[in-house]
Amino acid sequence: MVLRAKTKLLFQGKPLTEQQRTNSERNLSEIDAHQTILQSLPRRLVFELTNACNLNCKMCGRNATDFKLTMFDMHWFCWFEPLLDTVEEVTLMGWGEPTLHPHFLEMLQIIDRHAARKYFCTNGMRLDKIRDAIFDTHVDVFAVSVDGATPETNNRIRRGSDLETIVQNLKKIEQIKKERGLSYPWINFVFTAMKSNLQELPDLVRLAHEIGIEEVKVVYLTAFQEALADEVLWNCTDQVRSVFQEAIALGDSLGIQLKLPYLQGEDIAGDQEHKDCFTPWRDFFLGSDGFIRPCMSTPVQFERFDPCKTFEAMWNSLPYQNYRRWVNDPEKMDAPCRRCYQSSFCNWNKKRTFLQMEQAFAPQWKKNA
Repeated sequence: MVLRAKTKLLFQGKPLTEQQRTNSERNLSEIDAHQTILQSLPRRLVFELTNACNLNCKMCGRNATDFKLTMFDMHWFCWFEPLLDTVEEVTLMGWGEPTLHPHFLEMLQIIDRHAARKYFCTNGMRLDKIRDAIFDTHVDVFAVSVDGATPETNNRIRRGSDLETIVQNLKKIEQIKKERGLSYPWINFVFTAMKSNLQELPDLVRLAHEIGIEEVKVVYLTAFQEALADEVLWNCTDQVRSVFQEAIALGDSLGIQLKLPYLQGEDIAGDQEHKDCFTPWRDFFLGSDGFIRPCMSTPVQFERFDPCKTFEAMWNSLPYQNYRRWVNDPEKMDAPCRRCYQSSFCNWNKKRTFLQMEQAFAPQWKKNA
């Protein structure tokens, strides 16, 4: 099975409660009606727990910008607890490695008291430290970033990573899952495709099958530094098509779901700046520096989180309203949206999606107040 860009629906790991379903249906109708002031809550809360990381991946945008290390305030997290029976999902991810947060396990425990699904994206190097918590808190889904099917390739690109350690820990998690007869957690690989690793994608599908995980997701490399410009897959359509076709055939035969980006020239966005974006309706994103942003793939900051305000006041603030008006308007959308590199909404027909050098792509990081 092959999936492409995100749909308006989120991962469906378990049935929604009546409260969640009512909110989600209202949210979807407000997206379709292009409402700017929403009666619904977001369907997803996205919290960037930190911009710190225990790896130094060669292609990471963290190497192309200066920032101060920030950490999500636990008091902020607790402030959102009353929403966790209404939103569908809490996503713990951003510019850093979320499992480094000193209260990561406590956050999972808090979410587990409520109906919201739990999702995080990790580099996989701390899975042994959180393995018990994954089952104790009923984590619904998590993603592991790997950029090669061999240790030589993955560990060269993801400096500080060790593919063999990651595989061993994933196999242990899958063993526990099987022994207990559980359907969770759903696990996928996230693979950043570039010239030097593209050919290993089929082998990564084989590795996913060997481990027992369900999906391989591919995103194209976006270069934030000139040194990586030669690695992007712009004007490599025939090569990419061939590898994707091999991976799809393997996925079909082995029962591995693939989530692939569109080929250059075939993106449904056509000549638009980006595919229709519904992030400012569906998601509420709060950075580790305490600033509300439209999503993690923009430097735009709406306002600093203020626990003295109501959630509705921040969710329907003037910046949010304006973003809902303009995000899909080719005449009015802001500059970062015009060169969107968010893998689900960007336009892979555009060269500037692959090459973002000398652009403001990350926020001006500031210490928490």
